[in-house]
Order: sequence, then C-alpha cells, then structure tokens
Amino acid sequence: MNTEDFAIRLSQHRTAEGFTFDCQTIAGEVEVLQVEVNGFDGFPIFITQTQTQIICIIYLWAEAEIKAESRVEMLEMMMDTSITIPLSSYARVNDRYVLYGALSVKSGLEKVVEEIVTLNENAIDVVSAMEDFLQ
Repeated sequence: MNTEDFAIRLSQHRTAEGFTFDCQTIAGEVEVLQVEVNGFDGFPIFITQTQTQIICIIYLWAEAEIKAESRVEMLEMMMDTSITIPLSSYARVNDRYVLYGALSVKSGLEKVVEEIVTLNENAIDVVSAMEDFLQ
C-alpha cells in the first residue's frame, strides 16, 4: 500500500451507508495516514503498514485519565471483553490505550474500509462501556 495512493483512493470512496473519508498523511520515520470518517461521530484512525500487515489504530484514553481505584477492574473488563469485539483488539502504546485491527497487506480497499468503520464503531462502544473507569 502506497500511503499517498491509498489516501487518494480512500478519499474518493463512499460506503453503502454513505460514509466518506478525510485523509491526512503524517510525515515521520514511519508513514502514517490519519483517517476521519465523515458522517460518523467517532475517532481519527491512524493507519500504517509493515511488510506483512496494515495496522489501524484508534487512541482511546491516557493512563492519567483512569480512576486509580478502578484501574485493575478496568483492565479485567478489557481482557474479558476483548474477544467479543469484532476485528479489534486492545493494546497500550506508551501511556495511551488503543483499539487496533490488522489486515494483510494484500487486503483490498473494501476490506480496509470495513476495518476502519468497524474499528470506529467498536471504539465508541468501548469508551461507552469503560466510562465509569475514567475521570
């Protein structure tokens, strides 16, 4: 996936539900594409790729945003619910909790779009389910 070419293709794409996408390339050591789903009140998705996979990440909350007395319970809930979140998994990047999904680099545009939309829907559900653990 060439990031710039993919950004153009994604920006011109419209899903059956009517979603369109705004894309912004983020320069750096690793190429990253920031994607926002228009018509959906969600989160920016950060997309990058390795030699074998495309990784889509949504940043949820920082460690400092967790109520200290609820941290263990929150982590247990994350572990208990992880398998029930389609196409997504939890992780931590530095002090930020994330939801992410990974696809083969051979995945077509439709599969990546499905991941982007599903990841965004899942992130909204996760934040809603975890709000009692957050300040």
